[in-house]
Amino acid sequence: MSKVAIVTDSTAYLPEEFITRYQISVIPLQLIWGEETFRDGVDIQPTEFYNRLINTHVMPTTSQPSAAEFLTVFEKLHTAGADILAILISSGLSGTVSSAEQAKQMLPDAKIEIVDSQTTMAELGFHILEVARAAEEGADLATCKAIAEHARELSGVVFAVDTLEFLHRGGRIGGGKRFLGTMLNIKPILNLKDGRIDAVEQARTRSKAQARLIELVQERTEGKPLRYIGVSHSDAPEEAAALLQRAQESMQVAQSLFTDLSPVIGTHVGPGTVALAYMIAE
Repeated sequence: MSKVAIVTDSTAYLPEEFITRYQISVIPLQLIWGEETFRDGVDIQPTEFYNRLINTHVMPTTSQPSAAEFLTVFEKLHTAGADILAILISSGLSGTVSSAEQAKQMLPDAKIEIVDSQTTMAELGFHILEVARAAEEGADLATCKAIAEHARELSGVVFAVDTLEFLHRGGRIGGGKRFLGTMLNIKPILNLKDGRIDAVEQARTRSKAQARLIELVQERTEGKPLRYIGVSHSDAPEEAAALLQRAQESMQVAQSLFTDLSPVIGTHVGPGTVALAYMIAE
């Protein structure tokens, strides 16, 4: 184990190979569906979730991990002699950071730092990869924290949804903005700004929305080489794969990731969402 152990949550979409290689501890958020509670990505997988969502009459809700869950992981890592850096979903979207802070207070002898990534999805995964690689090379806790905080300045994510209704139900976007997506065939385009979901613009078809995602990333990165791009989707694998291919052809990219959106995020964005995350190379 590296001197600095990394902890994150289940909304950081990293392939299993990276989680294993860098010994990243992943604490799942929770999906609450009627009388049932599922650990995100553990007790219920994306395919099962989206199949069930189509036919349900009871909409699921979500919840952050408890402080006790963080404490269990923190204690294990501390006992193993590691310093701990938790890089977590935006506090503007979830109470996960708050739970981690509570657990930190319960373990005053441990060296624990908590970073609010101000994001989620593949963008959060990029922050973790940057830190994991530095930790593997021997970077200390303060350096790793600084890397995670700097990564926020270099990265972003834009995404297109079929409807804003799911985000509105979950309180993740204002009621007025919901009506951006009520017109026939209008596809809202959103991003994460200051840790919260914000409407950017709208496109008239799904294909135009996805083309616009690439244009937005190109505009925001000003043609600079990219260290990462990542495409995530909720039950739209073919569209997402096509978006990834177009992005790779349109931009200079060192590494690409392709992932499903987990049930917790899928609950809020709904089926048919495609997201494009990026991080500028330095």
